Amino acid sequence: MTNVSLEQIQSPADLRLLDRRELKEIAAQLREFVLQSVSKTGGHLSSNLGTVELTIALHSVFDTPDDRIVWDVGHQSYPHKILTGRREQMAHLRQKGGISGFPKRSESEYDAFGTAHSSTSISAVLGMAVASRNAGLAHRQHIAVIGDGAMTAGMAFEALNNAGVTPDVNVLVVLNDNDMSISPPVGALNHYLARLLSGRFYATAKNVGRAVLQHVPPVLELARRFEGHAKGMVSPATLFEELGFNYVGPIDGHDLDALIPTLENLRALGGLQFLHVVTKKGQGYKLAEADPVLYHGPGKFDPDVGILKPKAPARQTFTQVFGRWLCDMAEADSRLYGITPAMREGSGMVEFEQRFPLRYIDAGIAEQHAVTFAAGLACEGEKPVVAIYSTFLQRGYDQLIHDVALQNLDVTFALDRAGIVGADGATHAGNYDIAFLRCVPNMVVAAPSDENEARLLLSTCYQHPGPASVRYPRGAGCGAEVQAGLDTVEIGKAVVRRQGKKIAILAFGTLLGAALQAADAIDATVVDMRFVKPLDGALLQSLADTHAAFVTVEEAAIMGGAGSAVLEFLSQQGIERPVLQLGLPDRFIDHGEQAAILSELGLDGPGLAHSIRQRYAALLPPRLAAVVKQST
Repeated sequence: MTNVSLEQIQSPADLRLLDRRELKEIAAQLREFVLQSVSKTGGHLSSNLGTVELTIALHSVFDTPDDRIVWDVGHQSYPHKILTGRREQMAHLRQKGGISGFPKRSESEYDAFGTAHSSTSISAVLGMAVASRNAGLAHRQHIAVIGDGAMTAGMAFEALNNAGVTPDVNVLVVLNDNDMSISPPVGALNHYLARLLSGRFYATAKNVGRAVLQHVPPVLELARRFEGHAKGMVSPATLFEELGFNYVGPIDGHDLDALIPTLENLRALGGLQFLHVVTKKGQGYKLAEADPVLYHGPGKFDPDVGILKPKAPARQTFTQVFGRWLCDMAEADSRLYGITPAMREGSGMVEFEQRFPLRYIDAGIAEQHAVTFAAGLACEGEKPVVAIYSTFLQRGYDQLIHDVALQNLDVTFALDRAGIVGADGATHAGNYDIAFLRCVPNMVVAAPSDENEARLLLSTCYQHPGPASVRYPRGAGCGAEVQAGLDTVEIGKAVVRRQGKKIAILAFGTLLGAALQAADAIDATVVDMRFVKPLDGALLQSLADTHAAFVTVEEAAIMGGAGSAVLEFLSQQGIERPVLQLGLPDRFIDHGEQAAILSELGLDGPGLAHSIRQRYAALLPPRLAAVVKQST
């Protein structure tokens, strides 16, 4: 036992002063710190417990921040944050004013690239490597740490393919494989092979052999094939070797005695290197090892006890409403297929997979493929439902337009996490789907106001013989009772929820409750619009005849959003009525608690009432106009 302490590590430079035994002690302390820290704040746990030794090895071997490390997906970067001067800030992880749960360039010089959407790291480090090469910085190393799930995306292979024909760049891809285990016989052998294959002797011998044999092409080809097959017998090297990378591994990602010398060898070699490390999610915390999915992104919990089920049943979330609807509709219609881009649990599809395994498709982290795959199913008369987070549909936008909407195919998109997402922050916020969907021809865009409306609109959009989307937020709604059955409503038909005077509030989605609260204070009419596209034009014309002004309310970007759709309609009809657009401003909104963010943005009941009073004081009775004077 040494006297080394995690508190002594203020930067990676401090790690480089320690010997191997001291680094192992730091690893034990770091793992315990991650566990205790996340248990107090919530966040991603299993993946970070699995990257402790890998993080220490990388920062010990490479000269960060001059050498660039990009974490992919970034939720495995907590140990990295702790070792790069942010240990004390972990107490406010993912909280308002605190540090992000993902790498963030504005947060630290050690965060080389922001990575919250997966599979971007290899492209990013290749760009950095080319810039370094052209700037004469031949010494600089560029490391992409990419999870095995992130390697399922086509973008990762596009980058590998491009790297293979990019000369004179230093790129190390570290595949963090945490979906398999190393059995004891494999571990010892692969430690030896990894050391051998990454060493100068192997590289020199290989290059000398090629130089000698290049004048005898048939023999050179035979040697090349023999080398490839020989390595292929002990490692899955062939694919990466063919793309131009020297493949090394797999090695134990929790063994510093294997990691550090292998990384040192790869650093000395430079060029295109691919290191395959195997780690275990939840490593060192038995409860997380046993159930890494449960401990993937927990809230606060007691590490000594673990995550406990709530005593009282929580309110039903929109995700749960979708999951139950999906199973019910699949029971009624054998043409239904459920598709997810690697978000089975997050999208509420666990029961669906169990009950309808042949109609459950996990496309991997490949949103583009998932959307076009759905289009192919629709071409054959099936009815695919693509369950996808709003923020991730952005990655399949070209396919949505060209492969689905242009051909007017019957694909339903269930958009989870629409609007503010809380602790995950700007990278995961579903702020833009209304703006980017409503401009697409043939597309129906629905925004349910509560849980029961979500089920109704899911059934409605599913039965619509063309592309349609239903957006709903993260978490629970107002607690509305969800009716059984698969009833539908008329597409484009809004519902008046409160009759008032002079001002009509048009609510799109779950801010309906806040709109009703505001309306009670100013005696306004409130409409649950239900659909952004098509709009209920007849109702809007009727309201324009009886009201002096409109207010649009949406938990989405104002620019190009539902309020813009209302303005466009009124303009086309020649209706001159003022419209106050309330929604998310033209800036990225940082992490924090969802309700607090909405309140800060003025999108709760009092905030809406305040904005309406300020804008339309002249339309309100004198007693309400006086409130404006006080508030300003």
